[in-house]
Amino acid sequence: MRVMVLVKATEESEKGFVLTPETKKMMEAMGKFNDELEKAGILVTAAGLMESSKGKRVAFDGTSRAVIDGPFAHPHELVAGFWLWKVKDLAEAVAWVKRCPNPMPGPSEIEIRPLHEVDDLK
Repeated sequence: MRVMVLVKATEESEKGFVLTPETKKMMEAMGKFNDELEKAGILVTAAGLMESSKGKRVAFDGTSRAVIDGPFAHPHELVAGFWLWKVKDLAEAVAWVKRCPNPMPGPSEIEIRPLHEVDDLK
């Protein structure tokens, strides 16, 4: 099964990435974790996202489209980064997330969402 592992944004992450001794240490720990995922054959891809102030949304209503400039409200509802993993089941994904270093300087959350597979849509 494939899962999208979402690192939720925080007030701090929405201020933009600043390289400090703390963030450098955090990035090094995350790099080691990503190496473990890769060696285990789980990691498909991963990336961090820029803060929402650098993003846009497109709102759909029938045939009309409206472009909305960031920043977007409620950082805890936004995504700051993601992984795409191939795991045997959701329990394996949870076990790996529990091993992950904290992706933020303070409290944070990681969400795991299974992807629809072609067979699910039949």
